[in-house]
Amino acid sequence: MTTTLTRTQHPEKDARHERRRPSRTAAGRHNWTAGLAGWVWLVVVVIPLYWILITSLKAQSRYYASNPLVPSSDPTLANYRLVIESDFIRYFANSVVVTVGAVVPAVAFSIMAAYAIVRGWRMRVLRAMNGLFLMGLAIPLQATVIPVYLIIIKLRLYDSLLALILPSMAFAIPLSVLVLANFVRDIPKELFDSMRVDGAGEWTTLWRLAVPLTRPAVLTVTIFNGLTIWNGFLLPLVLTQSPGRRTLPLALWSFQGQYGVNVPAVLAAVVLTTLPVLVLYAFGRRQLLSGLTAGFSR
Repeated sequence: MTTTLTRTQHPEKDARHERRRPSRTAAGRHNWTAGLAGWVWLVVVVIPLYWILITSLKAQSRYYASNPLVPSSDPTLANYRLVIESDFIRYFANSVVVTVGAVVPAVAFSIMAAYAIVRGWRMRVLRAMNGLFLMGLAIPLQATVIPVYLIIIKLRLYDSLLALILPSMAFAIPLSVLVLANFVRDIPKELFDSMRVDGAGEWTTLWRLAVPLTRPAVLTVTIFNGLTIWNGFLLPLVLTQSPGRRTLPLALWSFQGQYGVNVPAVLAAVVLTTLPVLVLYAFGRRQLLSGLTAGFSR
């Protein structure tokens, strides 16, 4: 009786409480179709990776005589030893030099260009530069291979790592400027005004204010450009000739042509080529999440 009187005395509160209470039917409902599709997609992605890994640990003599999805009872690292002895370290070093040498200057120039475009948007020169960067997004790499090749020949840089660094850096700048400019534009104007009141110049404002607040965007373009340049195949194919200037994707292609019959060795080369990319992505993802959390908490 007391409970009944209490509920009748506060009808509005009881109604709000009932509206806030989630429905048991809605809470217990599951999207079985989406879950099943997710598991199917996971299997489709994992099976090829699993096959590549277990096959790279098989001996060549047992590859055709065993079930391709069953791991070897006697795994061996001879395939990896063969790949490493085939100048893999040199190709790896070339890829590192090209990737770092192109990404670091491209990101540094892009953050400065993005800051100049956002802060000096009313200047005609900067508006024209922004238009050039946007035009660079519309031009594919394949359409510029011949002009880039002729320019590299004129500069006498053919068959050198610098011939790969300069075009890679040029093609990484447009998208980087676009992404970083959007982040710089989202910084409140009051922060720039407070820096100016404190007597800070444009360089100090750029490196003390814009760069820390755009750290998630800087990490994003760094990871994206690093993965793109690391996996680049067309420029090394066109702009290099000697084996000592090959990067990992081009070396993997030549290794496949040389050891095409030895499938486990080819797959071991695939694993060694992909492993640095996975490590870079895992490390960059962790840094990206920490940067986003720091920016959100700030």
